[in-house]
Amino acid sequence: MIEPFQATFSVPLSCDGCIQDVSKKLFAIDGIKNVQGNLKDQLLFVEGTAAPSAIVAAIQSTGRDAILRGSGSSNSASVCILETHASTVTNSIRGLARMVQVAPKLTLVDLTINGLPSGKYWATVRDNGDISEGPASTGGIWEALKRKVQGSEPPRGVFGEVEVGSNGKGNVFFDRPVAVWELIGRSMVVSKSKEGPFEKEDPNTLVGVIARSAGVWDNDKMVCSCSGKNVWEERKEQVLKGMV
Repeated sequence: MIEPFQATFSVPLSCDGCIQDVSKKLFAIDGIKNVQGNLKDQLLFVEGTAAPSAIVAAIQSTGRDAILRGSGSSNSASVCILETHASTVTNSIRGLARMVQVAPKLTLVDLTINGLPSGKYWATVRDNGDISEGPASTGGIWEALKRKVQGSEPPRGVFGEVEVGSNGKGNVFFDRPVAVWELIGRSMVVSKSKEGPFEKEDPNTLVGVIARSAGVWDNDKMVCSCSGKNVWEERKEQVLKGMV
């Protein structure tokens, strides 16, 4: 049983009617338990077990945009930007994975793909975070050797499959028996091949390093200190890069 968690979203809200309109759409999603809005800070707090990507899609269906500002508590959320290292590709970023730990040994993984050929792909966590040669330098599947020796269940580094449609997009929601701190610093690979080996120049194999991301109360800035851009300007750049 997945425990409910809270996620915070930036949403353009001008009145209480906006909050009611968005809330109605969100409560139609399975797993939504509570929705609260903050007009002053233009924030929406959503509690439940639904994937953040499904929440963003529901908000966007009302004609408003939405940005995930944080999820889970401090030190319990991570993110992985997935891209191809093929030199022939201009727009290299083609995926995003958000991970939220909701129990001591349970993490939810919200994986979104945008720009791969249609078909089934494996999402796996690798032994290390070395992406100097793209997916080719990430090592084997995390815990594969340990599980082989023990003869027990599949390695926890095998997250599962994602189906990419004819439009090049795919989304899947996994729940895995891992803690976020175990994942940070490792790499994630999305590829037609589960085991590997992988080639750096394969344009349809994605890789990224898993990094800590903000919890619900850790990311309250509307302007990025490094770029000076507000969250909506950053959002536009992400959309152009295919990240969201």
